[in-house]
Amino acid sequence: MTAMCDVAFLLLAFFILTTKFKPSEALTVTTPKSVSTKAVDTKNSVMIILDKDGKTYFSVADENTSEKGEIIDFVNEQKSLGLTDQEKNAFKRSASFIGVPFSQVKSFLKLDAEQLKGFNAPGIPVTDTLNNEMTLWLRAAAEAFQGKSMIVFLKGDNLAKYPSLKGVIDALKKNDIMKFSMITDPEGVPSGTDLHRKVQAVGGKATDE
Repeated sequence: MTAMCDVAFLLLAFFILTTKFKPSEALTVTTPKSVSTKAVDTKNSVMIILDKDGKTYFSVADENTSEKGEIIDFVNEQKSLGLTDQEKNAFKRSASFIGVPFSQVKSFLKLDAEQLKGFNAPGIPVTDTLNNEMTLWLRAAAEAFQGKSMIVFLKGDNLAKYPSLKGVIDALKKNDIMKFSMITDPEGVPSGTDLHRKVQAVGGKATDE
């Protein structure tokens, strides 16, 4: 019995130390449900997020720090934003995103992590066909990922408004990006699939495409 207790505690300690929990999200949206068997690989990815109020946000995978730098340099040059190195580095930090018009990018990148929590971002303008600012962000991403396989993810809330979705799709078309993946909430994931193993690894839900 003593040996069994030792083994049980060793196993418990092993699972506690090796379990990976799902990281907190900078932006929370309620995605639609689907049944899928494929887990998301976020490397070399760009994500466009639509919330329930129709606001749109742009982010790049944390693994692609150099591409983040090229994207913010491109936008800074094209729009003459006058960003400092510190403000550019803010875009390259983990879980960073852009959710403001170009006129507010400089002040937005000055906010620290605590200030961001209470900041009500207006979103990137996409509904005006003559001033769809998502177009330039995607153009910058296409330039930064040139020669690589860039994956575009669209993560929309269940209550996301159609005009915003149309604006995002128009921006994709203007950059000749004809393929993107939808982020959904997996439901009834088949046992033994890649997604099922990922869900088990993080101890809860995982996104799929």
